[in-house]
Amino acid sequence: MIERYFQFLGEDQSIQLLKANEKPLTPSIRVNTLKITKYSLKEKLENKGFNLEPIDWISEGLKIKNSPFNLGSTHEYLQGFYYIQSVAPMLPSIILEPNPNDVVIDMCAAPGGKATHLAQIMNNEGKLILIERNRNRIPALEINLRRMGVSNSIVINEDSVNLSKLNIKANKILLDAPCTGEGLIRQDASRKKSKTMKDINKLNIIQKKLLATGLDSLNPGGQLLYSTCSIAPEENELVINDVLRENSEFSIVRLPKMYGIKGLVEVFNKKLRDDLINSQRFYPHIHDTIGFFVCLIQKNK
Repeated sequence: MIERYFQFLGEDQSIQLLKANEKPLTPSIRVNTLKITKYSLKEKLENKGFNLEPIDWISEGLKIKNSPFNLGSTHEYLQGFYYIQSVAPMLPSIILEPNPNDVVIDMCAAPGGKATHLAQIMNNEGKLILIERNRNRIPALEINLRRMGVSNSIVINEDSVNLSKLNIKANKILLDAPCTGEGLIRQDASRKKSKTMKDINKLNIIQKKLLATGLDSLNPGGQLLYSTCSIAPEENELVINDVLRENSEFSIVRLPKMYGIKGLVEVFNKKLRDDLINSQRFYPHIHDTIGFFVCLIQKNK
């Protein structure tokens, strides 16, 4: 893992990354504006002794600087007033920006952090299709949908690799792809040693299949947001580069805001698509987040 970091980050950045991974992550929550305003929730939690501060990137996000008790045990949590979510994973739904009249697909929906966020942005309107392959993860997804008051969704127990067989076309698709979680070391130190190149190569194949079928299910002019909680180029830029190749039917959209840093257009001595520079990467030592990656792909009309 570290050898690869040195290859695409350089020695100094890699050392800073490794040091940042040893620091605990500040907890954060996303206010569920389907049920409560940010101001009202902030007031309720502060009255209970919480110390909160806003998140610059995310209007409905709050960082928890001090918590007198467990975030998952408050009445406000049980009533669905907020979702406990790391900062970077709040961005995909915001960047995808679905409209209330859109058909939206979340290809890997459980446990529901991004799915409930999509519903929130859509104001519980339109059609939200939530696909989850693992039947054992669906109860957690359904509990979160009920808790957060989501009413515009349908849950389908299916492998999204088979999405095209469902014959559904969408305006917006979220693919938060299964990955090694190389970016989650701040939350789970065991990931330093638990994943190997064999895992990365196996997931790379799955990610490419998912991305290809997701792109095939877009309406003309539609957009797919690809994200992972990994900083591995093999799970991010290289996946997108291999799937799109020289395909002029799709383009990578430049985001309106620079949340992270530019994606890689050359890595491991391989030249990639120029428009991958429009994707964005997040690092613990630069952005004080988990390691994360986002890329918005549009099907040209």
